[in-house]
Amino acid sequence: MNKPLRALIVEDCEPDTDLLLAELAQAWDEVTYERRPDGQAMKAQLSGRRWDVVLSDYSMPQFSGPAASRR
Repeated sequence: MNKPLRALIVEDCEPDTDLLLAELAQAWDEVTYERRPDGQAMKAQLSGRRWDVVLSDYSMPQFSGPAASRR
């Protein structure tokens, strides 16, 4: 058994988040996550908690994967 994965998911589409979580569940016994729909919400979460991984949609209306990497 491995330790729980703490994931911050920056995604504006909830069904896409569900698909991502299904994939993560194949590798981890437990995944705890927060989903945020944009960069502003992501920024607030980055300062308050520690994450094992931050996963971002590559292209959203007001935000992008490269912008997430820069933050």
